[in-house]
Amino acid sequence: MKALVFGSLNIDYVYQTPHFVRKGETLASTAFARFCGGKGLNQAISLSRAGMDTYMAGAIGPEGDFLLQELKSAGVNTGFVAQLSVPTGHAVIQNTPDGDNAILLYGGANRAITCQMAEDVLANFERGDLLLVQNEISDLRAIVHAAKERGMRIAVNPSPMESSLIQSILEDADFLILNSLEGTQLLGEKLMSQEEILEKLSSLRPYQKIVLTLGEKGAMFACEDRRFRQPAFAVNAVDTTGAGDTFTGYFLASYFQCEDPEKALRTAAAAAAISVTMQGAARSIPDREMTRQFLMNHSLCMKKT
Repeated sequence: MKALVFGSLNIDYVYQTPHFVRKGETLASTAFARFCGGKGLNQAISLSRAGMDTYMAGAIGPEGDFLLQELKSAGVNTGFVAQLSVPTGHAVIQNTPDGDNAILLYGGANRAITCQMAEDVLANFERGDLLLVQNEISDLRAIVHAAKERGMRIAVNPSPMESSLIQSILEDADFLILNSLEGTQLLGEKLMSQEEILEKLSSLRPYQKIVLTLGEKGAMFACEDRRFRQPAFAVNAVDTTGAGDTFTGYFLASYFQCEDPEKALRTAAAAAAISVTMQGAARSIPDREMTRQFLMNHSLCMKKT
């Protein structure tokens, strides 16, 4: 089984700030760093480090070569990444001392994906392979529908949320992985509890595997009459950028390795916990051995108490 991530590749410009910049304010940052990023790139690295045979499809500009090197170093096949003349997509990220972040995106090459590019890529995949998409590239609807026609299994992480577009592809999705804010936006409702969001989504799509991520409160899973909840692991957060992407990749890889959603939730929560203890998005994603050791140590601590 092959996993294809058709998604964004970004350059992340990360600024350490005492607080998020306010309207009309000029704020001096205390530090700056450049990282590889993009939800597609992050999730491809997470899938690969979690043990899946992973391929990346997308587009970069002339200055994006180092993104390919990052992917390759994580074991991701980059043969389906096009290099275009438009600038590479990028993100401007503010990090505060308590580990929170605010992100401004520029689409660049990510928004230059065409239907023809998608068809050329998907011709290399077959029934039973996995397609993972987010919402940071163009022609998403065509990509998902074409993959479904090929019999691929579809996982959708609807971020950033655009309800009309996401609604149009959800009928093709086998997995829906989203946070509680995205859940309320998708449902068009407010002031719902996390449990209510999950139950409403599940009632609309009872055969879809739905994962609702809750940040520091963990994650929940629903499919038909099965329900699981996984608390987050307590760690000292340094940078939460990419934690959700780490979770997404690890959950899907673990699920297909063991077909046990409860175990997959726990493994994904462990990987996400490790990731927030380090700066950057892609570089903070742990490998399988680091995640296995974290879970083992946590189990030992639980037994001692």
